[in-house]
Amino acid sequence: MDSTERNNTQQETGVSSVSRLFAVLRQLGQAPLGGERVTQLAEHIGLSQPTTHRLLRSLVDEGMVEQDARSKRYRLSLEFFALAARAGSQGSLRELVRPSLLRLSASLGDSLFLLARSGFDAICLDRSEGPYPIRTFTGDIGGRVALGVGQGSLAILAFLPQAERETVMRYNLPRLRDFHLYDEVFLRSEVEQVRALGYAARNTGVLPGMAGLAVPILNREGYAVAALSVGTITDRLGPDRLPTVVELLKREAAEIGPKINPFDPTLRRPSQSFGA
Repeated sequence: MDSTERNNTQQETGVSSVSRLFAVLRQLGQAPLGGERVTQLAEHIGLSQPTTHRLLRSLVDEGMVEQDARSKRYRLSLEFFALAARAGSQGSLRELVRPSLLRLSASLGDSLFLLARSGFDAICLDRSEGPYPIRTFTGDIGGRVALGVGQGSLAILAFLPQAERETVMRYNLPRLRDFHLYDEVFLRSEVEQVRALGYAARNTGVLPGMAGLAVPILNREGYAVAALSVGTITDRLGPDRLPTVVELLKREAAEIGPKINPFDPTLRRPSQSFGA
């Protein structure tokens, strides 16, 4: 052990092992989706690399942390999120949003949908049927669509963190062209418009006679994890009615956001919430 490492070890002895373990967990909770390397973690939490590595191996042995075999980066495991979710008291996203879907569907007389992000896609977690027969991109519960296709997934895309938003757009552009929807310039202009307005809406589009409007559901950091979306016929989403629909959806989304359990496994594996 050289003098630098000895000094680092001496400084670290004043910090309990439990505190250091929680420092690692907290930093991994803030890490990018791909995780972090030992060197990055050590720098962020102020511990030596050997100490950080020992802590990580302990957490891996307990199943709370996992290491990607290819990138060698560390990240919180699904077991960690499942454990945290069991400790939470707010239920799953689907259970949390269900009353809002029913209220909105009853007050608006239209079909309401809950969409959640699933990687590069949006997936329909729940719906409440209105009296009008409509067609949607996601179809029934469990249906999925590329982020950017349809108002609900566009609302989610627009309010992702910037780096993630760029990654998703680059990946999804070829998929969106299959729908004859967007080139890159148009997609970026749509995203910026949604960010400026706080909602996504279209009265005519790829599905003739159908209209849609969606608002993002934001987590505590202000990023979208899901969206509330209304689907209806074109005549029911004209300029005279649109502001009222926007206000009602935004009000419900604002109530839901602070109640979201950040450790809800639905946010990582949304399809598992209905057994898909």
